[in-house]
Amino acid sequence: MAGSVLLIGSGRMGGALARGWIATETVAVYDPAAAPIEGTRKLDSLDQAQALPQPLTVVIAVKPQMLDAVLPSLVPLAARDALFVSVAAGAAIARYTAILGEQARIVRTMPNTPAAIGRGITALVAGPNVDAAARAYAERLLRAVGETLWVENEGLIDAVTAVSGSGPAYFFRFTEALARAGEREGLPPDLAMKLARATFSGAGALADARPDPIADLRAEVTSPGGTTAAALARFDADNALDRLVAEAADACARRSRELAG
Repeated sequence: MAGSVLLIGSGRMGGALARGWIATETVAVYDPAAAPIEGTRKLDSLDQAQALPQPLTVVIAVKPQMLDAVLPSLVPLAARDALFVSVAAGAAIARYTAILGEQARIVRTMPNTPAAIGRGITALVAGPNVDAAARAYAERLLRAVGETLWVENEGLIDAVTAVSGSGPAYFFRFTEALARAGEREGLPPDLAMKLARATFSGAGALADARPDPIADLRAEVTSPGGTTAAALARFDADNALDRLVAEAADACARRSRELAG
């Protein structure tokens, strides 16, 4: 596919996507509340989208609660066979087709915030009207900010949200907890946080650089009867950590389903 991309919403995620596309795509942005993004064309109204080059791909990166205000203005674009790519969390394909029409071509995605530095991972699922060329183009767009993978069942997007979509927040929350634990052991707060942040970023880089099973990487740090083993024994007592993470992921997936309607 060629043509142009219309990005609606240029917050953290939308802005990261737009900056990743500048070198290869013709990008127009509609976001009245945001400053212009260099290398893109800023639209003053969605009426101007009618004049954008065809074929047109519309990437929707607004908050889910804004969709009902935005989508009716896009019905004429759906009638012209635009491809719609949603990065709005919790917005099901059916929510789009209910307004845009059953013929609308929709790809629903779930990226995550490391996309802001090109290290995201995005799951995609295609609606029934999306052909192979459109799938390939949607994947190309999301690869601008990291890895991509397809799921064939839209219901799995809720599970993806629970793992990778919300996962960075779990990581940051655990970093906060570890830094506070360091403080309780006597470290100054700034030193405890520096150690926690560097440890997690380094461990993530190590996991990314080596194909070894994560369990093997963990075992390398865990001498039998040693200090790390003592800490992990607390996590594993009564399966506490696995149970807590499973409960958290279940709550996240359940909320994702509720938002999707």
